[in-house]
Amino acid sequence: MKVAVMAAGAVGGYFGGRLAASGIEVHFIARGRNLDVLRQHGLRIESPLGDLHLSEVQATDNPDAIGPVDVVLFAVKLWDSEIAAVTCHPLIGPETAVITLQNGIGSTALVVSVLGAGHAVGGAAYIASVLAEPGLVRHSSEFARLIFGEVDGNEHPRLIAFHDACRAAGLDTTLSRNVERDLWEKFVFLVGLSGITGLTREPIGPSLVDSDRRSFFHDLMKEAVAVGRAEGVALDPEFADNRLAFAETVPADMRASLLEDLERGNRLELDWLAGEVVSRGRTLGVPTPANSAVYVGLKPFKEGGRK
Repeated sequence: MKVAVMAAGAVGGYFGGRLAASGIEVHFIARGRNLDVLRQHGLRIESPLGDLHLSEVQATDNPDAIGPVDVVLFAVKLWDSEIAAVTCHPLIGPETAVITLQNGIGSTALVVSVLGAGHAVGGAAYIASVLAEPGLVRHSSEFARLIFGEVDGNEHPRLIAFHDACRAAGLDTTLSRNVERDLWEKFVFLVGLSGITGLTREPIGPSLVDSDRRSFFHDLMKEAVAVGRAEGVALDPEFADNRLAFAETVPADMRASLLEDLERGNRLELDWLAGEVVSRGRTLGVPTPANSAVYVGLKPFKEGGRK
């Protein structure tokens, strides 16, 4: 099996690194200083699930040098999605699966529009990780899970083979028959996590023990559930309660990647998180006051350059 990782950041670096360590042919697409370090010193992963140092990895900034692959792990920041999808063309063969592992809910449709419906596979990564420095992925939680599935709900042989390869590499993976719902379920929690940790500039723990902040966190997720259900997604009406209970099980120092970007002065995925809930809610006539507050509060920082 041949896998390409677009790109070698916090998510792609972690899962691509675990696959490479198991013997799978993995090609990392990177740029800048991260590419230089990968070429010179390899990839390092620090994780409660076991540290890893791959002293040699196949890394490039040129997909043409890789050629067609079986699977592309599509894990770029949301604002880079369209350009990255176009860049993937040399990686695409007749049966290539492009698995979207991003934070929003529109990535699969974008891949369809650029690369064709036959290549787009919905996916969700449950992991708390950051690219701590070039060539170093720091994973801070006890979980690292992949969920992926064909848009039509069928079990295609290409995904069965990749699922088996992930399991052989020791990864927690689920092959889904309803990936749209799975994407929304991740989105609900991420909307809450990014909103509360971004606004407070603190990890999740303090917000769970403060009644006002806990209630606001809950409201963010309830609004996302209401919007999803209004769009016809098969979400349990009480799913926000489920995610609030789940939050009690994660490390108290868990932070959304949006907060990491905010503190570094990077561009934010705000438009694809709280902004997405507000936009879709407006279209559907679903009130979203909590997410509107997050959007307005973080809007001055969304283009980066400010902390």
